[in-house]
Amino acid sequence: MDRTRSQASSVRSRPLSIVPRLQRRGFLAQLTLVPEVERPYEYPNKVKWTITAFIALAACAAPMGSAIFYPALPDMSKDLNASPTVVNLTVALYMLAMSIFPLWWSSFSETLGRRNIYLSSFFLNVVFSLLSGLSVNIGMLIVFRILSGGAAASVQAVGAGTIADIWQPRERGRAMGYFYLGPLMGPLLAPIIGGALTEGFGWRSTMWFLTSYGAVVFVLVLFCIPETLAKRRPAAAVEASHANDLSRVSTTRSVQIYTKQAAVWLKRCFLDPLEVIMYLRFPAVAITVFYAAITFGSLYVLNISLQSAFSKAPYSYSAIIIGLLYLPSSLGYFAASMLGGRWIDRIMVRAAEKAQRYDANGKLIYLPEDRMRENAWISATLYPGALIWSGWTLQYGIHWAAPSVANFFFGVGSMLVFSAATTMLTEFMPRRSSSGVALNNFVRNIFSCTGGIVGQPLIDVMGIGWLMTMVGLISWLSGNIAIWLLRKNSRKWREQMDKALSQ
Repeated sequence: MDRTRSQASSVRSRPLSIVPRLQRRGFLAQLTLVPEVERPYEYPNKVKWTITAFIALAACAAPMGSAIFYPALPDMSKDLNASPTVVNLTVALYMLAMSIFPLWWSSFSETLGRRNIYLSSFFLNVVFSLLSGLSVNIGMLIVFRILSGGAAASVQAVGAGTIADIWQPRERGRAMGYFYLGPLMGPLLAPIIGGALTEGFGWRSTMWFLTSYGAVVFVLVLFCIPETLAKRRPAAAVEASHANDLSRVSTTRSVQIYTKQAAVWLKRCFLDPLEVIMYLRFPAVAITVFYAAITFGSLYVLNISLQSAFSKAPYSYSAIIIGLLYLPSSLGYFAASMLGGRWIDRIMVRAAEKAQRYDANGKLIYLPEDRMRENAWISATLYPGALIWSGWTLQYGIHWAAPSVANFFFGVGSMLVFSAATTMLTEFMPRRSSSGVALNNFVRNIFSCTGGIVGQPLIDVMGIGWLMTMVGLISWLSGNIAIWLLRKNSRKWREQMDKALSQ
């Protein structure tokens, strides 16, 4: 498998090869205002950023659906006559669905295309979100919440594949940073929206909001997102006489043939998507995924800690004020997205130039591990330190500004981890970029689900200060060990993985 190379100048020198409207791929592709092209790298930057922005908006839907329920849980418990523990399952199982369903979405997107997956998944999301709002008991709500979360989670994996489709490696870090704002902004803005809607209109209004948001995303994809998956060479043609042969064979033989075809189809639909988990056997992928998952799990522990601390004395803030206190992390994410992605791209160029890696045409050759430089060491210390800082200021009831500053630095540090890890996974597996991100999504959402469930009981036992110290130390140790292992062994592991995947 060839490593990614600098092709920006050669791509820009080619004329834009627009696919004729009637030959465009995907459901109702003739309606798209942005035309499909033969080589998606050729899109002008303005079009690339437009596609990136819309995909980021779509990626916001699933995480927003998990966090928007937090202020509504007490109201929901009373309305549906369910215990708080059972009501919490609407959030925990939703996040579990976010980890599992993308395995199938990503697998299908590699054959059916990105656009078909976006449209079908958000159509289902709108239907299931609407039914969630119409639920008459907690069981019905849990079932449709699982289905709506699994549908919206398609962009978590497929979206990163779209980014890899249209952006060159030297520009991809910055683009991935902007894309990642979507799934990260959801959990931070949703409590504010959820608190305001619940206080004004009741818990069901949060579901009407999610239904409307899903419908808006569906319309944006329908008219603005073309198919970006690279066209594959057609498989060897089936003999034209095959259909006629079937009519001449015996009935028993015909049944055997159709049974075998059905078995192949079922395997492709239900078992093949699970094969993505086998990528964890490659150390480079496993360590990158583990590092991102630890960081993402700590994010949900922090969110629960903020909710727990600011809702009690000495703070005792309302749901809307608590939601506003999630904004410092959002500012950190914005800062890291605006500057961090570009910084990582420059680090990557500098590493390639320093190593004198050029192809026959004199263009730089980039490697995934080039993204793990000083940015990785800084982020591996910055966000764990911010966790400990935030924990103890909350523990002692210090003015809200103190933990808010810490949360800003947590946002900066964790965003650097997320964008670097996601981009590296698309480059470790360039031919199955969305599958690599789906695997990352699968593991990290299991960690976030676990953090969401055990966070409050651990706060009750340990206190916020010691809990954040424990999580911060685990994050710091695991992050630094992961970076050291990748820096030391990444080239060897990558070559072994390339050899295994090419067989």
